[in-house]
Amino acid sequence: MADVDRYEPRGDRGHRGGYGGKKRRLREDDDSYDRRDRPQRRRYEEPTGTRLRKQLLAIAESPLRNAEDEALNIAKITAENWDDQYIKDTFCEISILLVLEQPFKIPFVAACVLHANTQNSEITTEILARAGAKAQGFLETGGWKEVKLLLRFFACLHSLFEDAGVFPILDELFNRAVDLQTASSEDTLGLELVKIILFTIPYIMATSTSESEQQKAAQLLNKTDIVASTPHMLDALVDPYINNEEEENRPMGFQTILTLLQKQLQTEAANEWKLACIPRPYSAVVTSGSDENGDAPTPAKHPFPSITVPTTVKLGPKALFPEIYFSLYADQDIESVPPTSNIAASLIRDTLVDTMNHLDFNRNAVAKFLIEMDCYWAPDTFVKRATPFDKLRAVPENKSTWKPEDLAVDAVFSQLLQLPTPEHKLVYYHSVITESCKIAPAAIAPSLGRAIRFLFRNVDAMDMELFYRFMEWFAHHLSNFEFRWKWTEWLDELDQSDLNPKKAFIIGALDIEIRLSFAKRIRETLPVQYAPLIPEGRDKDTPDFKYADDSTPYAEEGREILALLKKKASEDEIQTVMDKISAKAAEHNVQDVLVPCTDAYMTSVCYIGAKSISHVLSCIDRCKERLLAIGPQSEPARRQIISSVVDYWRDQPGVAVNIVDKLLNYTIITPVSVIEWALTDRLDRGRALARSQTYELVATTMAKVMNRVRQIVD
Repeated sequence: MADVDRYEPRGDRGHRGGYGGKKRRLREDDDSYDRRDRPQRRRYEEPTGTRLRKQLLAIAESPLRNAEDEALNIAKITAENWDDQYIKDTFCEISILLVLEQPFKIPFVAACVLHANTQNSEITTEILARAGAKAQGFLETGGWKEVKLLLRFFACLHSLFEDAGVFPILDELFNRAVDLQTASSEDTLGLELVKIILFTIPYIMATSTSESEQQKAAQLLNKTDIVASTPHMLDALVDPYINNEEEENRPMGFQTILTLLQKQLQTEAANEWKLACIPRPYSAVVTSGSDENGDAPTPAKHPFPSITVPTTVKLGPKALFPEIYFSLYADQDIESVPPTSNIAASLIRDTLVDTMNHLDFNRNAVAKFLIEMDCYWAPDTFVKRATPFDKLRAVPENKSTWKPEDLAVDAVFSQLLQLPTPEHKLVYYHSVITESCKIAPAAIAPSLGRAIRFLFRNVDAMDMELFYRFMEWFAHHLSNFEFRWKWTEWLDELDQSDLNPKKAFIIGALDIEIRLSFAKRIRETLPVQYAPLIPEGRDKDTPDFKYADDSTPYAEEGREILALLKKKASEDEIQTVMDKISAKAAEHNVQDVLVPCTDAYMTSVCYIGAKSISHVLSCIDRCKERLLAIGPQSEPARRQIISSVVDYWRDQPGVAVNIVDKLLNYTIITPVSVIEWALTDRLDRGRALARSQTYELVATTMAKVMNRVRQIVD
């Protein structure tokens, strides 16, 4: 390239155009110069391994490309370069990673393997060996979600296997499940094993519906029906709604995924296993392997990988509970999601949930997959993305009305509102919803609005834990979108008592919004009718010191303690003032004179540390010895520490909760004292239960205790 003339200005490079701005005449301007004589830049061609990696990772992601053609091309590249170790490792490793991290693509990865098998059976042998080793490892360590996905992969490859294929290992899993269920009525691992079996069967039947396969599937379903149809003693623990006995008042009937899936599979069996939603990108596998004469060779058969279910199966790293089918849109007049009677409801939900929980390290990718989920299912399974809900009525009767964005939102909330705890931290699911809204606001926002309205209508029937999760998410979500919401829709609720669940939700949500911003900003986003819910006291950075008012009992002594603490006086000087308060309290027949002393002391600590949480922690640390000495002397005085903090920060309850949490860390107060304070001293005939602060204090304290117990056990 050195002989190619390039424009280089003469003289000072800072002067545009060189001498006097005149441009040098390029050789291309000379008529005698032929451009074809100039050396051409070489085209860059990606290495085959890189191209294979990209194509495999992006399989089925574009609706403009035919997934079968993509699978065939990937198989062809792999087969032609199988002797290259990098190609071999890339194909096998990426395929297994896609199976475990992007379950949407399992049928398409299986199609690649099926196509490759017609061209080079060694490819199939290698990937089956690697996938089998992975499955064996997860079986031994209790990685049951991974076992489920790998068995699904094998199910999509069922036509490759000799003899019975996947069915024998499903029978082994059922035998272990029966043993576990027989040993204990509280067992949940057995339920998980049966769920794995039921989620594998439809993918086998989508690959092959021969009479022998149908008989084997029917036999398995007959056996699993015993476990799936029996209520579990922990079902009530995971029920999202209260008043379980009043079924007609519930927003949705109680159904575990296991029971629901069993019924759906029995229905599919009666309908000859149509399984209309499952994609079948491997339908042309045999013809793709035709020879020059057009004759289709018989694909090589392979033994099922050597996988042994341990005699004693492990629970795994996390506790298991019965899983319910929670939906915001199911079984309504207009089917924007599959009805619970349709197998698609369980299959699509399961894939969405696994994608979210396995790809938790990349929320942006998860949001993208949720929005583009319609690419990974059979054609015509969904309506066009972002179709308005009102237009679903105009869809012809023989066409689907399922909205992909409704299914995505439904799946996220099924995890966000899962009892007793979700798979990941709540903020992860918050962020997935936020990213989805940013990527496709026109599609997600209307579905999300309908979800919020459904949940708000039913907050009075929700479990209290879920009530608080919904409230916290709602406020957090609005904070990401300029706190915009149609608050006028809820004006009628403002006339209700503060004990009304909907009114309590509004009050709690506004409190969290203020914590995430500031009072004036939130007040500006609300209609004027909401003004009484945000008192003027919330605008103050530092709350008033109550002992500055002479009408307050022990006002003079309170101010003295404040002054002594500010100048870091000795404990003897502070004790002298405390003795004065004790004497006055005794004169007024106060039962425990240490209570008013503690109130004056702790209120002064709060006032000094009001500038920031670091200031109050510094002050508590300096006064720790005296505060620690209060509890052993008087339990009411110990609870007074909590009262003083909460009363001082009454206009900013979030700060009070934070400080109480720090006091627990210092062991100045105990978990029992927090519970007694919240549910005895301040119960106020039940009114405290309507305040989110009370729930937050109790929940935070209980979580701290449970974590400590786990640490001791571990």
